Amino acid sequence: MTEIVSIEPATGATLWKGNAGDADAAVAKARKAWPTWAALPLTKRIEAVRRYANRIRTNSEQLAELIARETGKPIWESRTEAEAVIKKVDISVKAYAERTSQRQLSSQPNMRAAMRHKPHGVLAVLGPYNFPAHLPNGHIVPALIAGNVVVFKPSEKTPAVGQFLVDALAKSGLPDGVVNILHGGPEVGKKLTANQDIDGVLFTGSAQTGIALNRQFAARPDVILALEMGGNNPIIVWDTDDIHSAAVLVVQSAFLSAGQRCSAASRMIVKDELYDRVVKEVKRISDRLIIDEPFSKPAPFMGPVIDNDVADGLTESFLALMSHGGRPIKHMARPIDDRPFLTPGIIDVTDMEERPDIELFGPILQIIRVEDFEAAIAEANNTRYGLSAALIGGSAMQYDQFWSNSRAGIVNWNKMTVGASSEAPFGGIGLSGNHRPSAYYAADYCAYPVVSMEAEQTRASIGVGLKDEE
Repeated sequence: MTEIVSIEPATGATLWKGNAGDADAAVAKARKAWPTWAALPLTKRIEAVRRYANRIRTNSEQLAELIARETGKPIWESRTEAEAVIKKVDISVKAYAERTSQRQLSSQPNMRAAMRHKPHGVLAVLGPYNFPAHLPNGHIVPALIAGNVVVFKPSEKTPAVGQFLVDALAKSGLPDGVVNILHGGPEVGKKLTANQDIDGVLFTGSAQTGIALNRQFAARPDVILALEMGGNNPIIVWDTDDIHSAAVLVVQSAFLSAGQRCSAASRMIVKDELYDRVVKEVKRISDRLIIDEPFSKPAPFMGPVIDNDVADGLTESFLALMSHGGRPIKHMARPIDDRPFLTPGIIDVTDMEERPDIELFGPILQIIRVEDFEAAIAEANNTRYGLSAALIGGSAMQYDQFWSNSRAGIVNWNKMTVGASSEAPFGGIGLSGNHRPSAYYAADYCAYPVVSMEAEQTRASIGVGLKDEE
């Protein structure tokens, strides 16, 4: 049996150990539990997830500390994630009522027409490591409210947080088999999604894996597939008198969570005449960022990336940008040789002949200088991804132009690319998603509409097209 081991990225200490699970057994257990759970009144399912929210609230500091230790995030940031887990329940209840409520439709006399929603059945939830509580929770809670059961495979890099969530759900009185945890790596995930008895896959992760899932289910239109993938997100800095605030928004967009957010800004596109002042200020602020262990004092702005393999890959990516014509503004460095701490890397890629259109999931900011606003928009859209985009500065007319022409699911003005509200839909186009936005719109993919025409008596006649009786 394969052992799963979770290592604290900031310290190298072993945090958690467990065994890889049996995907087929987990699906069978979920399938057995589904009819009873789906038959419960909606109010009972809502009561169950509210008990879960209360349990998380009681143990929120414990959850925050676990997130900090397992991801390396600063404790202040981990607390915001724990709080988001709690708030998700009320948001999901409201979203379900608004987006999947029962409705009476107009109909003929002596007949009722109604629209109601049904759950899909057994949903596989595949969670990421960057927000190991908030993001899978954003699938699980709406799925449960709608009447689905869940097989949840957390990232093999953050299994302890996943186990914490499932234990909290079990202790909240959910029947056995309604939420099932499945630990394991990619092979376990492949076995889960290959099981013919699942009714849906709710995935958060890389575009590479999302594309593989899309291909896998091309011949199974019966399976609901919600893909929340990555981004190569632009942030444009245009006409502004407040260079400092513009630089702060860029730094926050690029380097919060050590750049490990799908909505993080990967590319800063800056007006040529502002270039020197903006770049100088972005570097000055980046040089001041505290990078340290989650519980250190003073509080760090960011911690390490998830592990040494990821840190090595990001370092190699930065060197590759340099070797292909990028001009480093701030070199990426490894302050501690055997730990995955990285200093932010900033590089001008304006003169590169071919810029790689990939998600560099870490603290790397590429800078591109342009002469006019149309060129800035064209450069922002110069990607197969389409998750998040922001304009810093500019006029209201330019923002309208930017909003209208941006290929992204989130388009902000004088705000970060990150930090979207859970009370809004979250998703993108292109390689960023498959038109199944999550967050507030998760209710849409957790249930399907059923339209009914109903009459209490059987009355029918054919008024045309019949021969006369002999």
